[in-house]
Amino acid sequence: MSKAKTTYFCQNCGAQSPKWVGRCPSCGEWNTFVEEVIQRGEEVKTPGIISTSTQRAVKPQLVNEISIGKEHRIPLGDKELDRVLGGGLVPGSLVLFGGEPGIGKSTLMLQLAVNLKNIKVLYVSGEESEQQIRMRAERIGMNNETCYILTETSTQNIFKQIEQLEPQLLIIDSIQTLHSAHIESSPGSVSQIRECAGEILRYAKESGTPVFLIGHITKDGSLAGPKVLEHMVDTVLQFEGDRNHVYRLLRTIKNRFGSTNELGIYEMQGNGLREVSNPSEILISNREEQVSGVAIAATMEGMRPMLIETQALVSSAAYGTPQRSSTGFDLRRLAMLLAVLEKRCGFRLGAKDVFLNLAGGIKVEDPAIDLAVVCAVLSSNEDIPIASKVCFAAEVGLSGEIRPVSRIDQRISEAEKLGFEQIFISKYNKKGLDPKKYNIQITMVGKIEEVFGLLFG
Repeated sequence: MSKAKTTYFCQNCGAQSPKWVGRCPSCGEWNTFVEEVIQRGEEVKTPGIISTSTQRAVKPQLVNEISIGKEHRIPLGDKELDRVLGGGLVPGSLVLFGGEPGIGKSTLMLQLAVNLKNIKVLYVSGEESEQQIRMRAERIGMNNETCYILTETSTQNIFKQIEQLEPQLLIIDSIQTLHSAHIESSPGSVSQIRECAGEILRYAKESGTPVFLIGHITKDGSLAGPKVLEHMVDTVLQFEGDRNHVYRLLRTIKNRFGSTNELGIYEMQGNGLREVSNPSEILISNREEQVSGVAIAATMEGMRPMLIETQALVSSAAYGTPQRSSTGFDLRRLAMLLAVLEKRCGFRLGAKDVFLNLAGGIKVEDPAIDLAVVCAVLSSNEDIPIASKVCFAAEVGLSGEIRPVSRIDQRISEAEKLGFEQIFISKYNKKGLDPKKYNIQITMVGKIEEVFGLLFG
């Protein structure tokens, strides 16, 4: 056996160095290099993978002579996941699925595995026993008679079982628990994650089997392991949400086979994750009586329009320094909007506490909810409720003007579908917009003062 080789890896970006250095020359982080022992013996042929030396030589082709076949996708039976992936799962693709601990990654993947019809699925778990997985599967409900469970962490043993079983879909939970015999470092290290992901990538591309890799995330919210892991895979999905709320958001960070603007929404229940086909009805509270400080915003999450409730509370400051707090909305943007109301519009909010909350526990970065935030703050300040059938879709500028937003027709259609009677938009959005084709009153405004006069008189 050859002598053990020692090298240093950056735990942040995966850069390699023959000796320890204080600052990584690749990513610039300090004290991230860790020594790892690498032992590369004789090359072991991984079962199920064709050796590249026996393959025929690939010749270069002119780009206009390359034949394009019809793209085949595997429907997963989960409308939200299919939408985020771009219409289904592409054969031979490698999907990295990340999220916080306890957010529901394993539950969603097991739910997918046990409910797929006529597809042989192999679910490999390095974190749970067969009994734990069976108990969870019974709670979710099993409809797939060809779902196999394997509790193993060695990639060599996993590929032996894959060669015998020949699954049509492979799910790995999780990539940080796997280890390869080619590398002597511990599981979860940079070299192990890179080697194991490389072996699975070769298997997926050469066999045409799609693979889901579940990945952990670090404290700052990024996927654990080397950054090269995200470059190797075809699709990176991020599962977000607050464990104190029931709603989960599935976003696409990278997608080689579709758009990265799609969004999937799930509701966590006792029997698994339920798809939310119409999030607007859930994110808007059904109140019997009107209260001040509530405004409805027509926002876009990727390509998906939805209406969300913004709640504001303005009260006299009990202490010397007024408090500013927001949940689900950027606090710096809230401070900017309050400064616009103070400077441009004459509303004295500098000595008052302002609290803002977006219902449902979701985070929104769309600037089109600015007008709804401003109206909710003014409604609470004046203690006058806004009519329940009124919504808003516009951005607020630093001079107090109402700015246009994109995809205004989709926002108006969503508001009309949910029974709203009036929507406030920017007057600069009227280009290419035909108000006659909608059954909702479209009010076009240019300044915050106009909105205040129309709402509160």
